[in-house]
Amino acid sequence: MSNESRVPVEERLYLPAPGEESDVELMPAGDVTEGVVRVGGTIRRPHQPQSFAVADYLDWLEDAGFDATPRFLGRDAEGRDVLTFVSGKCAGAEPEVWVQSEELLESVARLTRSLHEASEGFVPAAHPFPPRPVRQDPPELVCHLDVTPQNIVVRKGVAVGLVDFDLAGPSTALKDAFNTAMHWVPLRDPADAWPGWEGTDPFRRLRIFADAYGWTTDERRRLHAVGIDAVRLSYERMEHNARTLGGGWKRMWDDGVGGLIERRALWLDAHSERLLDCLIDRALRES
Repeated sequence: MSNESRVPVEERLYLPAPGEESDVELMPAGDVTEGVVRVGGTIRRPHQPQSFAVADYLDWLEDAGFDATPRFLGRDAEGRDVLTFVSGKCAGAEPEVWVQSEELLESVARLTRSLHEASEGFVPAAHPFPPRPVRQDPPELVCHLDVTPQNIVVRKGVAVGLVDFDLAGPSTALKDAFNTAMHWVPLRDPADAWPGWEGTDPFRRLRIFADAYGWTTDERRRLHAVGIDAVRLSYERMEHNARTLGGGWKRMWDDGVGGLIERRALWLDAHSERLLDCLIDRALRES
């Protein structure tokens, strides 16, 4: 469906199919957004300030041929956003051992790259994304910015879907890719390892991700600086949101996410050379 023939996102109303309301499932609560349910073949989510911007973005991705995201269908009688349900398996809040699969890691990197390629040219003109707290990212590309194991849909061991666009907005592809690697490698202090993940090699996994995504040599050289800036900005925004918005943001802050972010920054700094070694062969580094 072309943009010309679509009903504008703010005017779309969703009419449930007969019997749909008899098939309802409460979905796992996210860090911030609660009250998400599956109703038949749809997902119902509380409407938010960025909802129409996200809806326009999803329309763009559909037109670009990117088929891994839900489609925005409109708002229901309760005012909730209605999207298509992407079936498959997602990780739990503490990712299970099966999430360590290197084949899955490669597919996540490729899916993230495909998303960025499909996003090229999208300008959120009709419904701009709300400004970020603290300071804005460079508006090079609208990105997902929260490609965590909980937001990737997996079938037969491969990433096939990407959901929960609550944090989407203008940023850079490299920051979004770093953020994805940060969650999937993962890049964090070993003290914060998930149960069963203590023996994973973050340097091997980062190289797998980098090669599968296709980072250039220049991007690999800049990754540490981009990552440190992203982590520090995340701390500032999390603290700001916990103080001003409360809710899930305050809960995460009270649970110690600030300390985890600080430990991550220290770990990245302490291993900057080793991270570069794993990303760039020494012969290239010295050339």
